[in-house]
Amino acid sequence: MLNRVAVLSDIHGVLPALEAVLAEPDVRAADRIVLTGDITAGPQPTQVLDLLTGLGDRVAWISGNADRELLEYRRGHRESIPDPIAPWAAGQLREDHLDILSRLPQSLSLPVRGLGQVLFCHATPRDDEEVVLVDSRLARWEEVLSGLDADVRTVVCGHTHMPFVRLAHGRLVINPGSVGMPYGRSGAHWALLGPGVELRATEFDIESAVSQVSQDSSYPEIAEWADYFLHARATDADALAAFAPRDGREHTDTADSSGDLAV
Repeated sequence: MLNRVAVLSDIHGVLPALEAVLAEPDVRAADRIVLTGDITAGPQPTQVLDLLTGLGDRVAWISGNADRELLEYRRGHRESIPDPIAPWAAGQLREDHLDILSRLPQSLSLPVRGLGQVLFCHATPRDDEEVVLVDSRLARWEEVLSGLDADVRTVVCGHTHMPFVRLAHGRLVINPGSVGMPYGRSGAHWALLGPGVELRATEFDIESAVSQVSQDSSYPEIAEWADYFLHARATDADALAAFAPRDGREHTDTADSSGDLAV
């Protein structure tokens, strides 16, 4: 039984945001750090992977859709990736990085004090691209959580880059938000589990991080990318409007920035 687990999701290759979270005392003291996917698709993919692999067995890894897409692209199993930065990021990875991504599971289960058996996944337990949101209908939650073992009391997912905690059919569902590409408000978002749930946002020097990422990355549009995502210029309303159709409902508001959102 683990006493404390730090959950980091959707790092998206942003080194200064990851470094800020890893420096948090509660992350340093956690029994385990769980990465719930989309680790690499961003401006500093090799630096992020090298830092995380250096942490050893304290880190438990899960693949996200973006990690899978990078691997498929490099292995010649797909010709394109919707996220514009992803093909560039895929090209930066070394063979040892690709080997790491090829071994990542889609989910894992760990016992956490106060939360019981916790299932960690990227999007939903059954799919790494499926969208569920804080205001998804209970019928939708019943659909995506069907098939789980009865002893799973808590589900932790990422993918949509917006933090929330809610009950759905007796299960606690947690999204820690995004470390590197937050929607709605800036900061590096993560969660601390055990015995309860704490949604955390680590503040760091955004302007300095934008400058660091822009100087360090060779991605052609890096200045615009860093400014947009590190400042969280996409609001939560933008993100909810953009993702609503993928949650099986009509969306009524069209956000100007929805075309820039990635999951």
